[in-house]
Amino acid sequence: MSLPSLDSIETPAALVDDDRLEKNLQKAAAYMREHGLRWRPHTKTHKVPELAARQLQAGASGITVATPREAEVMGTVADDVLLAYSPVGASKLARLMALPSRVRLSVAVDSREALAGLAEAARGAGRRVSVLVELDLGMRRVGVPTPEEAVALARAAAGTEGLEYLGVMFYPGHIRMPLAEQGPALAEVSRRLGTFLDALEAAGLKPGVVSGGSTPTLWRSHEVVGMNEIRPGITPFFDRASAWMGVCGWDEVAYSVLATVVSTAVPGQAVIDAGSKALAKEELPVGSYGALLERPEVVVHALSEEHGMLDLSRTTWRPRVGARVRVVPNHVCVSVNLQDELWAVRGGQVVGRWDVTGRGRGPAIRE
Repeated sequence: MSLPSLDSIETPAALVDDDRLEKNLQKAAAYMREHGLRWRPHTKTHKVPELAARQLQAGASGITVATPREAEVMGTVADDVLLAYSPVGASKLARLMALPSRVRLSVAVDSREALAGLAEAARGAGRRVSVLVELDLGMRRVGVPTPEEAVALARAAAGTEGLEYLGVMFYPGHIRMPLAEQGPALAEVSRRLGTFLDALEAAGLKPGVVSGGSTPTLWRSHEVVGMNEIRPGITPFFDRASAWMGVCGWDEVAYSVLATVVSTAVPGQAVIDAGSKALAKEELPVGSYGALLERPEVVVHALSEEHGMLDLSRTTWRPRVGARVRVVPNHVCVSVNLQDELWAVRGGQVVGRWDVTGRGRGPAIRE
């Protein structure tokens, strides 16, 4: 099938600058090599198996997923899959156990209940599942809060038929300040992690895998003592929040939403056909909801479902109705999840198309 021209693609449409994407992959891979870290990118950002394959080709040791659907989709290209979310419920567990036998499956748990359900499903399927005990190092979302609880859960995993105790994982998602200001928060994560690692080693349960990391803390991951694997998700694309935090330059942002100006009736404002159902309504620390890739001083100051309102107060640019713009959303993950497809572009030309097959909840195998 021939690819359309960029001008003929109906908006709103998600675009990925393929040159920037590749540079971002290579930069991340070089950082991992330099600091001796395993790279297990979280595919919740792009949800595209072809992009997971690109990450593996660039040097990733495995991939991370958040849902059974993502596991099914990414299991078509990856042999090593971590579900960084405790699977609770028979249907989810059955879907995980139905993954191809060549896929090495690891699962995060923070409770005896989740561990017991996982073990029963693994034994019933005749497969062995690796377990990472999830720790709370400040995010206060999931994860055991004390070293004593981590030791107890790790000991239970190590002694349960069908399971293999592999190590620990955590997510420092509470660290979202600019990169240059993260030192004290990272030092506290490192300190707290050390108390867990010391307790586990003293109990004869030294973890082989210590998995953590995030995109906001990406380039300072080596400062967390004892961590040997990181799971950034946004890294291939980046977004407006990433640029605000100093994790990337504006010229490294690879993802944008192509939109058309549909109204200039209100003075000082232009309206585009990309609203909350294309960009997602997340302000985050950076404020507003996005900015134009070519004119970052022009922000999306308001959103309704199908309308995005551009604030023209800081620019002399006055678009005409029918003009096309590219919007960088604040948070790329939730924007991608609203798309049916991503268009790869290079130099103003469409060079590829990827279905976002990992989104949704239903079993991918039916498709």
